[in-house]
Amino acid sequence: MMSFVVFFFRVFWCNEIQNIIVVVVVWTVILTTRAKTRWLFSLFFVFFFATGPSETPYQGGTFLVDIHITNAYPFEPPKMKFLTKVWHPNVSSQSGAICLDVLKDQWTPALTIKTALLSVQALLAAAEPDDPQDAVVAKMYVANRAQFDAQAKEWTEKYAKEGQKIEQAKDPKVVKLMEMGFGEQDAERALAKCNFNQEEALEYLLSQ
Repeated sequence: MMSFVVFFFRVFWCNEIQNIIVVVVVWTVILTTRAKTRWLFSLFFVFFFATGPSETPYQGGTFLVDIHITNAYPFEPPKMKFLTKVWHPNVSSQSGAICLDVLKDQWTPALTIKTALLSVQALLAAAEPDDPQDAVVAKMYVANRAQFDAQAKEWTEKYAKEGQKIEQAKDPKVVKLMEMGFGEQDAERALAKCNFNQEEALEYLLSQ
């Protein structure tokens, strides 16, 4: 009997918390045959877009951060890592792993996902070189701050701002998608394809 595994992808939830855009995506997998169709499993993926703080080398950048929430939450902190490359003492320049006390030993069940999100956002403005994730970056931060700032700004321009011209976009829906890190042309094409439904356009962009 012929059978097919079918994948469904959609944006489950999207919201903005103090300049942080949080997106929940769900993949649903079903098995279908001529006789019946049955659900196999669903996978939820959570990530957020952090905006680079003003008056820092990260200003104007949009940084994508992956969030993994285990079954032990809230007794264990969510696991987070930068998907956008960032030059920062507390972020691995190779893997994007984050060294932050609230994501380690300072986490308590009383804290929330929102607390973690805001802490990661704040980390971009207040590095902790004495507790680094990337020793090479931390050494530069301490020994030659000007060189560090130049390198961090270069990476922001290269990885967190590439292809973005938000100030030139006139359609608010295009602007919103560009603030999430998508290029202007991609945002416009996605909106046109989805009859200018912003949520469907976001779902389409994330599926590419």
